[in-house]
Amino acid sequence: MVGVLKSYAIVLDAYSRNLNYIAEEQFLVLFPFFKYFNGEVTAPKLMRYLWHDRINFEYAEYCMRTMLWHGGGGLDSYVDSPEFSNLEQVRMLAYYTGLGQFWRVMSDLFIDLSDRYEAGTIKSIAEIVDFVLAGLVSAAALPITYSVKIRGEVYDILPASANLTFLADVAVPYVEAVFFRGTAFFGTVSYNAQAHQIPEEQKEFSYGALFADPLPIGGAGIPPTQLMQDMRHYLPDYLHEIYRTSCRGEDDLRVQICQSFQKSMFCVTTATIFGLAPHPMNTSDPEEKKANRAYLEGWMDRFGTSRLDWANQPTIRACQLFPE
Repeated sequence: MVGVLKSYAIVLDAYSRNLNYIAEEQFLVLFPFFKYFNGEVTAPKLMRYLWHDRINFEYAEYCMRTMLWHGGGGLDSYVDSPEFSNLEQVRMLAYYTGLGQFWRVMSDLFIDLSDRYEAGTIKSIAEIVDFVLAGLVSAAALPITYSVKIRGEVYDILPASANLTFLADVAVPYVEAVFFRGTAFFGTVSYNAQAHQIPEEQKEFSYGALFADPLPIGGAGIPPTQLMQDMRHYLPDYLHEIYRTSCRGEDDLRVQICQSFQKSMFCVTTATIFGLAPHPMNTSDPEEKKANRAYLEGWMDRFGTSRLDWANQPTIRACQLFPE
């Protein structure tokens, strides 16, 4: 899990930089042809882009749009105010920077986690959860702000006075939208209302990272394929060797990465749940323990159809279940 989070951290660094660049430098550009270039448009870079030898920034935008669509938290409430009602594009750009700022923190946190692991100070799943929890608590009150400069004048889109913060207004809505609800992937189910293949209510969606079947990864039209493709370039040698020596070697590398990634996201979700608990998890006060139990029962009900059972099992390769 640490190895896959390290590769994820490197990819998040690139995603974060690009999302913030689009929000700040491509503000209301009607045709942002070069938005993925971060202001560095050169012939070699253009050729790599056309050859698809690049980071898949489309996945970052997929996550951003998923957050925008599901909403929730203070950022959603703020951009739903009358000031934003006349221009939907500005609401979306606020989410570009909100997710960009969130991923900036998480990228640094996962790199620090990897450094601790390689130094021998992180040795268990519980220690991973504790480390992520401490990082989330430390960053909880970081302000989320957003300003753009137009013709030399600075405009505050998300001013400090809005009191938007990292944990409550961006991190929690991200977990809700991307880890739990998600979106049904086009081509796998019908969005036709008469087909009834997806829930009628957004709150009933359960297509997020904690629920997804890893096996379709690699198929056309499956957004996480882009993330796994990006992560495969930055796997630590020790993790890459585990994948390479599996029964199918690198033939199903993206699926193996996705399985590891899904397990790691359960760790991150656990840390988030602990961080939002009404009282410390080790409290001895009966009333506080009762409140914590009711809080946790609400979360556990949501995990009923997730991949939690799979994540808690030892890794089983697909070829062990279906040998050729």
